[in-house]
Amino acid sequence: MEHAAEPSRAALSDRATQIAKLGDLAAEAGLQRISMLAWRDLDDPEAGGSEVHASTVAKLWGEAGIEVTMRTSYAAGHPQISWRDGYRVIRKAGRYMIFPRGAFSEWMGWHGARDGLVEIWNGMPWFSPVWASGPRICFLHHHHAEMWDMTLPPRMARMGRLLESRIAPPFYRRTPIVTLSASSKRELVDEMGFKEKRITVVPPGVDPRFSPGGEKSPTPLIVAAGRLVPVKRYDYLIAVLVELKRRHPDLEAVIVGEGYKREDLEAQRHEADAVDWIHLPGRIEDDELLTLYQRSWVVAGAAAREGWGMTLTEAAACGTPAVATRIAGHSDAVAPDRSGMLVEDRDEFVAALDVLLRDESLRARLSTGALEHAAQFTWEATALGTLEVLAADAIRRRGR
Repeated sequence: MEHAAEPSRAALSDRATQIAKLGDLAAEAGLQRISMLAWRDLDDPEAGGSEVHASTVAKLWGEAGIEVTMRTSYAAGHPQISWRDGYRVIRKAGRYMIFPRGAFSEWMGWHGARDGLVEIWNGMPWFSPVWASGPRICFLHHHHAEMWDMTLPPRMARMGRLLESRIAPPFYRRTPIVTLSASSKRELVDEMGFKEKRITVVPPGVDPRFSPGGEKSPTPLIVAAGRLVPVKRYDYLIAVLVELKRRHPDLEAVIVGEGYKREDLEAQRHEADAVDWIHLPGRIEDDELLTLYQRSWVVAGAAAREGWGMTLTEAAACGTPAVATRIAGHSDAVAPDRSGMLVEDRDEFVAALDVLLRDESLRARLSTGALEHAAQFTWEATALGTLEVLAADAIRRRGR
């Protein structure tokens, strides 16, 4: 397989320019020390797109000379305090106690002074407007809604939905909100009651390592990647693949990722007699994932809720089109009929995959569109766009 090309001098120069802009903006707004509150750390076994997003932004801010501290829950096998990619990570408290303990320690200033705060609201809010002073923003990827019912007992799920949808939003009416996509913004306005003017869309980036290369699989290959958790609906995807296999006997599929639904998915795979052609390799190295994206004919996304769908744009950057559920987030991560196809139900999912596997010219056209669509998104732009929202709040407060 051919290796991805090294970044060009122009690309390196543009990156340096973006990093310099970050530093200049931070200095103008007086943001030299920023705290981030995140539910899980990148080293957590169940880390996903939200953790990649937060860590990449923190890394770029650190490169620009900003002192970033990320407060997260404990990650087994990792020290409570460490440095990673130029920013400090503090991993203390469990999955649920992290919220009161993290908020209290920030309120008390135990981890040092800060000039700005980034709250990452991942289902459970931190209620930073109640206790935090000074410039702040809230990163809200998407409304979790039915995700509560997928992961918690009925009574706790009802409490979670009520807290997220009705109790918490009024506290954030004066807090700048950042979300990943225009479709997610509409969801936050329509389903959670946020004011449109308070929400800024800042899409996630695509790492430059994701690029075309090598050769496509000689037989149909479908890839999906993400945490093996209910919201990703890999059980639904496996059912789609089993039906598709009847039309494409040489079909193979790989579902990359790890999570607590693995045993259920393994059982479903055995019951469907699909062990030989649906593969669940768990977590794999970055180079292996890149190779899979490059070799696959289609990347599939069956999630019920997403803020974006980062695996879809990663695959797109490798020239692989997507078939995904028509939900907020996917509606922006995939450019319909240009970089892939969006579907409403199981029958449409099967039909869309079927036509893409059969029609080489359609795959080629969508592959070109996928490359063009993914080229818009860089992590430098994500880091700068997010900092601009925090800087605007800092400058507004200073003026007031």
